[in-house]
Amino acid sequence: MSNAKQINGGDVFINLTADQHAANVEGMKSTVFPAPAPLPASASDKPRVPAWLKWAYTAFMMVLVPVYWANYGPTNFVYFCDASLFLTLCAVWMDNALLASMSAVGILVPQFFWCVDFGGELLGLHVSGMTGYMFQADHSLFLRGLSLFHGWLPFLLCYLVFRLGYDRRAFKLWTALACGLCLVAFFLLPPAGAALADPKWPRNVNYVFGLDDAHPQTWMPPGLYLVVWMLALFTLAYLPTHLALAKLIPARATRQAA
Repeated sequence: MSNAKQINGGDVFINLTADQHAANVEGMKSTVFPAPAPLPASASDKPRVPAWLKWAYTAFMMVLVPVYWANYGPTNFVYFCDASLFLTLCAVWMDNALLASMSAVGILVPQFFWCVDFGGELLGLHVSGMTGYMFQADHSLFLRGLSLFHGWLPFLLCYLVFRLGYDRRAFKLWTALACGLCLVAFFLLPPAGAALADPKWPRNVNYVFGLDDAHPQTWMPPGLYLVVWMLALFTLAYLPTHLALAKLIPARATRQAA
């Protein structure tokens, strides 16, 4: 005997057994209330920066920015390394691989040479003069101590890139940003050797007039040196760093670039 009757053109199930009734109820539930879809792996497994690191870095920036502004002036933040500080601050709070990758591409190699020059000065060896300000008496020890971030920031960026992933778009974006900062420093800011009202104010920002802040380079015309300098940064610093990070973190790089 059939368990269904035709009512108003539709099937209505009556006189069902307990098992049949339970099966129909479950079927209706699955139709009306479908199971929630699982979160995509990219959203649920997204790596994040530890909260303590976010707050520690923010506290450092809250000290450094007003102190640098008062002592060096706002033009100091045109330096590659200072621009990277702000990119890194945004990267740690946004867990953003692109911003961390841009900073890494931009400063890993230059900061290595900063450390070499600083070490040479400590040993009494004049390498290039780029860290001469770290040994000037008119800079307080506290002010010079803040500048030691050049030594630890590269390690922080390596950690962030390995944790968040390397975004290959960073190479082009940082190169464009660096060229813009160089042009600003060359055309708008004081050159190497310029006499300033405050000796702490920056000259030769991003070394667009030579590696020694006290004396401009004399090897070639200033404009030609600027072009050569930007090409040197591209080929000797940014490109090797990009290739190395893309090779070391291939899966993350591909996913971030997609």
